Amino acid sequence: MVRKLKNIELNRLSVDEYKHAEKIKVVVVLDNIRSLHNVGSLFRTSDAFALEAMYLCGITGQPPHKEITKTALGSDFSVDWKHYKTTIEAVDMLKADGYTIVGLEQTEGSMFLNDWVIAPNTKIALVAGSEVDGIEQEIVNACDVLVEIPQFGTKHSLNVSVATAIALWHIVNALRKG
Repeated sequence: MVRKLKNIELNRLSVDEYKHAEKIKVVVVLDNIRSLHNVGSLFRTSDAFALEAMYLCGITGQPPHKEITKTALGSDFSVDWKHYKTTIEAVDMLKADGYTIVGLEQTEGSMFLNDWVIAPNTKIALVAGSEVDGIEQEIVNACDVLVEIPQFGTKHSLNVSVATAIALWHIVNALRKG
């Protein structure tokens, strides 16, 4: 029989320990995400993968907010974040700092996520777009790489927090192996 682990056995970091822990050089850029639940979920995902930061752009909600906190479960305190008035401002700053800008979007030139080979030590900014319109065209044009998640059913999209988590798993897994 297999026994589930208790929370105390998971050796989780405190918020202070997390703040001082080494981070993966990945920034999640949220381009006008409307749902505060999605924002909170992405805080949790960013914490789980020990990402460098989240950039909340445009109308994307910001902590403190009860709807973000509801799904973030405290990760809105552990994950570093910044707000930018526009997504292009954040993207331009990240590019200048040597980040590869990766758009998670279905485009004419996008490649399947599982076909994307990530070079070791690459600094990555993953851009996720709004629930309705996806990534703004100006940001698509600014991306160095465009990836999409292969899908085989009747729907052509996943929830933004789910899709971003899938993409982040691929990125973090590749960078940790590299």
